[in-house]
Amino acid sequence: MRNRGAPTVATGGPITAGRTPDFEREALACLDSLYRTARRLSRDRADAEDLVQETYLKAFRAADTFEPGTNLRAWLFTILHNTARNRFRDRAREMVAANSELVDVAADAPPPGSSLQSVDTPETQLLRETLTPELQAAIDALPQAFREAVWLRDVEEFSYAEIAGMLDVPIGTVMSRISRGRHLLFERLNPARAGAVPAVAGKP
Repeated sequence: MRNRGAPTVATGGPITAGRTPDFEREALACLDSLYRTARRLSRDRADAEDLVQETYLKAFRAADTFEPGTNLRAWLFTILHNTARNRFRDRAREMVAANSELVDVAADAPPPGSSLQSVDTPETQLLRETLTPELQAAIDALPQAFREAVWLRDVEEFSYAEIAGMLDVPIGTVMSRISRGRHLLFERLNPARAGAVPAVAGKP
């Protein structure tokens, strides 16, 4: 089902050797999932639309570098995350130039909701086909590193290796972020169970 908030993508531009009608059709079929992920990365509708547009522009320009038979969707998501990282890095540099003191204070402040608590039974499955508003809000409230890893694994269903390539981090880091992010989600969505004390064997 098409996301009504997803942007349209201009398909004009330079034609490359790898940019075939099949390539364009398969790439544009990923529009909704790319936009959903861009919204989680940017937290802003206009920025998300710009990210998706720039992702497709780069993808179409570099179509001849895509290896047929490999995962086109993962390739597009890698471009999306690289583009987002570059944008955020550039903005951070601009902020430093404008007011380095304020940036230092903000950088030292802990992100909201970043306190990690252990749970007795970690949640290892998320609702994929019925992504409720409650679950979306819980995912959006996660610190960014956990949010993007959980989203890519449990909603977009990429492999650990694919996510590691997209985020440019080791697989072990991806697994750790997903595990911690799931714990946080479990606590937010099941506060009663998260705070329960397990029964001791032989006692009521």
